[in-house]
Amino acid sequence: MAEMNLDEIKLKELLKTAIIEVLQEQKEMFSDLLTQIMEDIALERAIKEGENTEAVSREAIFKVLDSQE
Repeated sequence: MAEMNLDEIKLKELLKTAIIEVLQEQKEMFSDLLTQIMEDIALERAIKEGENTEAVSREAIFKVLDSQE
């Protein structure tokens, strides 16, 4: 039993080490992935919030956008 427990501990440590190495080597990829996830969550929240607000005409939207230029 103790041998199996020791092997599990070694396996966990090896997995942790491997994950840390991958994260360090692929920092940019993980950063891009996390950014995309956060943007998706923000978009989902904005859509849900928009479902509970009053509808606005297309013309009104473009009028606001034109005034910001």
